[in-house]
Amino acid sequence: MAAAATAATGSNGLMGPLGGKLKRVDVGIGFVELQRKRRRVFGVKCCCSGSVVPIRGINGCVEKCENWRFDSKKSSHSYRVKVQASSSSTMPFASPKSRFASKQEQFFPRCTPRNSGPQSHDSPPKRDTGIANEKEWGIDMLNENVNESGTNEDGSTWYRKSGENSGENGYRCRWTKMGGKSHDDASEWKEMWWEKSDWTGYKELGVEKSGRNAEGDSWLETWQEVLHQDEWSNLARIERSAQKQAKSGTENAGWYENWSEKYDAKGWTEKGAHKYGRLNEQSWWEKWGEEYDGRGSVLKWTDKWAESELGTKWGDKWEEKFFAGIGSRQGETWHASLNSERWSRTWGEEHFGNGKVHKYGKSTTGESWDMVVDEKTYYEAEPHYGWADVVGDSSQLFSIQPREQPPGVYPNIDFGSSVPPDDESPPTR
Repeated sequence: MAAAATAATGSNGLMGPLGGKLKRVDVGIGFVELQRKRRRVFGVKCCCSGSVVPIRGINGCVEKCENWRFDSKKSSHSYRVKVQASSSSTMPFASPKSRFASKQEQFFPRCTPRNSGPQSHDSPPKRDTGIANEKEWGIDMLNENVNESGTNEDGSTWYRKSGENSGENGYRCRWTKMGGKSHDDASEWKEMWWEKSDWTGYKELGVEKSGRNAEGDSWLETWQEVLHQDEWSNLARIERSAQKQAKSGTENAGWYENWSEKYDAKGWTEKGAHKYGRLNEQSWWEKWGEEYDGRGSVLKWTDKWAESELGTKWGDKWEEKFFAGIGSRQGETWHASLNSERWSRTWGEEHFGNGKVHKYGKSTTGESWDMVVDEKTYYEAEPHYGWADVVGDSSQLFSIQPREQPPGVYPNIDFGSSVPPDDESPPTR
């Protein structure tokens, strides 16, 4: 989220699993940090020789993360840039060390000997990586129906299937499924690709991946990219989403993320994320959003909070609205103890568009300020990644070919489509 305003601080946000499909998971689940520092949770190397694929450790990054912090000078997500202003302070909170992160684990080989079966691109998802571009998935739809399976030299099994479903309004869904298991069924991976289209111009590209290992760790991830015409404005729209989920098999630990992006041809853009995580006795939530109307108006917000099983809670949130250099920003940082005592600091800024900024705030401990200062106003009126960018990154989506439309046959105005009949098909829209 881009900040608007001038001086120093900004706040971050966090939340949780508000609906949507839970998706894929990281075996190591290094989610101790509340601030959005990137963690290398897993690296899965492809062997492609039938040998075991090791999952690398985390170099102690979780063990070294002694504190969870709501750092008002750090961004709540990758889109906050420029100078940020607020009067909130940083509040550190201790977190337990994780035994789960330091293990060196052996994972089922997802790369099989050459020409013996499908080689999965699957690996546990990483936290806070947003929505991938279609090129990163390597989706390669088969042009013919396939139903095959086999056994590798190490006793692991694999399968690969593909097909096509059709329905009303020219609905067409091409799909490919593949997967495999270790010889003792302790580890398993599944992967599905699909593309959908109909005569209304609707096009969809999607992926679903899941897996589990002998330690009981499991994960699920889905990704979708959709092109359609808005019913009200008749403008072309592209929507992208990603859901990721991971769960530990040895600890009370897991995380979930739901990311979404929407764009239209006139520059309107909406982005957001909902997140949730837990590590033993501590849980945290985060949500944030950005809205650009394509005419210079922007709204950004973030909200995050956390709590321990003992009942201690803390959080931080902020919001900003700007148009034509005029706008406001406000927020709150708070903490509630076991004995129900609550500390909070609220703050705000008014930007008048003439180089003057009104700053005000107060806290429950008696702090207060109210002043007008000379400062420049900074904010982003346009998204750093917009319509032109997403169109350029969606060539495979645009290349999806619908069924041939007979002369004189037109689609119904209902944008819905029939549900593919069998369980071999991907999720329906």
